[in-house]
Amino acid sequence: MSRVTTASVAAALIAAPLAFAGVFAQAAEGAAPVQRTPAPEGAEVYFIEPTDGATVPQTFTVKFGLKNMGVAPAGTDKPATGHHHLLIDQDMPPLDQPMGGNIMHFGGGQTEAQVTLDPGSHTLQLLVGDMNHVPHDPPVHSDKITVTVE
Repeated sequence: MSRVTTASVAAALIAAPLAFAGVFAQAAEGAAPVQRTPAPEGAEVYFIEPTDGATVPQTFTVKFGLKNMGVAPAGTDKPATGHHHLLIDQDMPPLDQPMGGNIMHFGGGQTEAQVTLDPGSHTLQLLVGDMNHVPHDPPVHSDKITVTVE
């Protein structure tokens, strides 16, 4: 399994928009929605850990699970694959555009990450994106879970 540190997550958040600048620019200019990749039948993404309602330290490991599809790095054009995105304290993004903003991108195909959050209650949700960071059709997303950070 791949591990991600907070520093490498920050680097990924900075690099992802640069790597997909053309796709993001198209979305920002109000262009027509991009074509979405069909999701494999029965595809599911879920949290291995933490579990809903868990109490966690400020820095904790988030492990991603995926069923009925594979994980591939961003930019990889391979059927029935995608890569993980982690939404923290936010709602689902538009489903017809590349994911950007404050969404944590795991475009290297990572399946877990070290996350550091301020103390308090936080929501987490996973969303799988295709090779261009666009959610599949239908979207492959987890239930939103809540964790309490000590």
